[in-house]
Amino acid sequence: MKGIAHFVTGVTAASFFPWSIEAALAGNPLYFVLGGAFGLLPDTLDFKFYRFFYRHDLTLDPDPLHPDPQGMAEALAGAVAQARREGRTVRAKLNTISLGADAWQQYTVRFDADAGEVRVRFGPAVNTGQVPIPGTQPDRPPEGRAALEGPLVQTYDAETTVDIFDGPSFAFEPEADGRVVLHFLPWHRTWSHSLTLAAGAALAAWPLFGWRAALVMIAGFLGHVAEDQLGYMGSSLLFPFARTRFKGLHAMRSGDAAPNFLVVWICGLLVFWNLWRRAPAPPDIGFLRYALVGMLPVALFGLAHYALARRRATDPADAPGEWSDPMAE
Repeated sequence: MKGIAHFVTGVTAASFFPWSIEAALAGNPLYFVLGGAFGLLPDTLDFKFYRFFYRHDLTLDPDPLHPDPQGMAEALAGAVAQARREGRTVRAKLNTISLGADAWQQYTVRFDADAGEVRVRFGPAVNTGQVPIPGTQPDRPPEGRAALEGPLVQTYDAETTVDIFDGPSFAFEPEADGRVVLHFLPWHRTWSHSLTLAAGAALAAWPLFGWRAALVMIAGFLGHVAEDQLGYMGSSLLFPFARTRFKGLHAMRSGDAAPNFLVVWICGLLVFWNLWRRAPAPPDIGFLRYALVGMLPVALFGLAHYALARRRATDPADAPGEWSDPMAE
């Protein structure tokens, strides 16, 4: 989910507690602020702090004037082999290639477990909106291939597109049977998304803000984690007792427009409903009328989304990338 969806989810969670409404009516928005803040907290810890302290064993920094896809493919295959040979997790970072103020060199990395190889292919230059710049698409995109030594286990998309801002990270974790497990963004959704952190933060806040605030904080945090479990990556829910990320439900991606819109809209309806039913003199709005009015924008959005999806299906240039900008998660 996008940050705005997580924030609104936290605010909505706060609105279900009677003391949140009572305090707001008295002019104190503390509970709503805490709910929204803890709805954002897990990703804030990751993207604003933890990723800057995460150490990598291999950093690929392609030369913008003389790209070497073959060397990059061999370096990634070597990292996989190193993890298996040394019996430890090897972490790799792929840097983006800036060509100017609003131009980036796009390239893709594909770990093909079935073919037993890693492929790196350079594509067109794109602007910051990830739209290809005319005249930069090569007729024969430079491509490099390198064989993988032994089996590789995929836990995310096989292909990753690297273009704007910050590039992705991978971790290659060896297993006892000789396989190597590939983890995408290994620094994301680990300790920062654990239920133990939520409980610890609430206990620490209890003496400062009281038990009511602690419950609101936990609710906002759990709303964020629950939404993340709908995606592909999952979260380390029981860190540090279980450090692996629980597999997501693969129902959506963090950058998908439809689920983000629906979450924000439905949360807005729930907040309004909770405020309305606890107002001192609520207006006469029946639930059926409220539901019908609330569903009309959803229907209009659904029609617009369907039309855009049909356009993308017929125009490859409008197709979204394989993964969304992690900074927006």
